[in-house]
Amino acid sequence: MFEILSIVAPVFGLIALGYLFGWRGWLSSTAEQGVSEFAFHLAIPALLFKTIITADFQNLSVAGVWLSFYGAVVVTYAASVLGTKFLLRRPSEDAASIAMSSMFGNAVMLGIPISLTTFGPPAAAPLALVLSIHAPTLWLIATLHANIASRDAGAGAGDIVATLFRDLSRNPIIVGIVLGGLWRFSGLQMPDVGLKVLGLLAQAGVPAALVALGLSLVRFEIRGQVPTLAMIVMLKLLLMPLVAITLASLVFELDRLSLGVVAILAAVPTGVNAYIFANQTGGAINSASGAVALGTVSSALTVAVLLVFIKP
Repeated sequence: MFEILSIVAPVFGLIALGYLFGWRGWLSSTAEQGVSEFAFHLAIPALLFKTIITADFQNLSVAGVWLSFYGAVVVTYAASVLGTKFLLRRPSEDAASIAMSSMFGNAVMLGIPISLTTFGPPAAAPLALVLSIHAPTLWLIATLHANIASRDAGAGAGDIVATLFRDLSRNPIIVGIVLGGLWRFSGLQMPDVGLKVLGLLAQAGVPAALVALGLSLVRFEIRGQVPTLAMIVMLKLLLMPLVAITLASLVFELDRLSLGVVAILAAVPTGVNAYIFANQTGGAINSASGAVALGTVSSALTVAVLLVFIKP
């Protein structure tokens, strides 16, 4: 139990510290923006770049990792759509946003630090593999769904895909992954000084991202729509990791490291991107806001329980 606490407590402790400083006003909104931009525009992309150029992918089951994680995404997405229609009886315009909140986890801000703290540097390979298509895949699914639900005849699938990938091409996280892949396939060797610079940035990225997450939580509220929030949190924190573990262990028979990373990435709570998506589409905005806040708080317990079973 002490080992589990040694993983969970520092991660959620930094989030709580960020929240405290934001709530009390001890860090200004300008400082919050600075911490967030440093984490996501520089430190985390550097971490992912370094991860990809140095990770060992030789013994990794690419298909098994992808299908275990994204199979769980599909099941969670379907369950959310059905639950929104038949249990919650909410309008179809809300379904895409609720589904996004149910399947889009905080893989970067929480998945990376928890995976690396639990499994060490070897976790980098399956992490990079899942994250390489995480944002594009989930944004594409949810955007197409929202477009169909709104019956927007003016935007075809091709236009949606083009717009989505244009936006993602400016995302520093995606850029870091792509540049890392290009560097790795080029066969070039990174000089020692370059690796040291990347290493220092990578070390700063995780705590900066966690503090930034805590600071951002001040803006999110848990209010109203209890049935919707309950469904989102249960789908994201319980169903999705359960399906991912089942696929990884029984169907694709992944090794313990890959299974553990897939499980952690599936178990992290709703990410801020789900709230951004809800704002863009205008559907279930309060539900997305509440899911980010309630999910993050609840995941301190659910992730700890998960680690009891998957930690080596």
